[in-house]
Amino acid sequence: MQQRLALFDLDNTLLAGDSDHGWGEFMVSQGLDDGADYGAKNDSFYQDYVAGKLNMSAYAEFVLAPLTQYSAAELDSIHQQFMQTVVIPMIAPKTQALLQQHRNAGDVLVIVTATNDFITAPIAAYLDIPHLIATRAELLDGRYTGRLTGPPCFQAGKIDKLNAWMAHHDYTIEGAYFYSDSHNDIPLLSLVDQPMVVDPDTKLEAHAVAHAWPIMSLR
Repeated sequence: MQQRLALFDLDNTLLAGDSDHGWGEFMVSQGLDDGADYGAKNDSFYQDYVAGKLNMSAYAEFVLAPLTQYSAAELDSIHQQFMQTVVIPMIAPKTQALLQQHRNAGDVLVIVTATNDFITAPIAAYLDIPHLIATRAELLDGRYTGRLTGPPCFQAGKIDKLNAWMAHHDYTIEGAYFYSDSHNDIPLLSLVDQPMVVDPDTKLEAHAVAHAWPIMSLR
């Protein structure tokens, strides 16, 4: 019998906030981007996400563009500071207990997130979640190009990337949990046997109530 998958959205689910948007704010606060213009665009993209009309490819490339200015060592240092000042304080209070519950049950823990892997890989490592399915940032000769590798891991795109990952690792969706806060994740929540709605937005909460999905809080 295969191990059961425990799938987790990241932003506003395991985190009580959005790491992608937080990265943009952090870059502005550190003087690493043009404050007024970058900050306004970052906020505008986030509102599109909340409204369910985000062009994820355009947003991802907007986030990735500043990375092209820095070496891998510089980005590592910047990201370590981002983790300490922004991400770790953002981890929802009940997140670690939930993750441990699934480890104790022998489940395979996987983050499935629209946020790019530059931002999220260190977060997955900090949370001790061994598998990450994310929007992939292109690397060429050790530097970020500002482009994506493949389509974004967003909305129904999460299912495509999850299916490819499961085929590669010889897992199936049978019995799987998926935890998410966002109506953007209704396609994947509808696919799994155990949809778990976490601190939901208004649209997802209404959908969850209509479909008798469990609603919980990690905050």
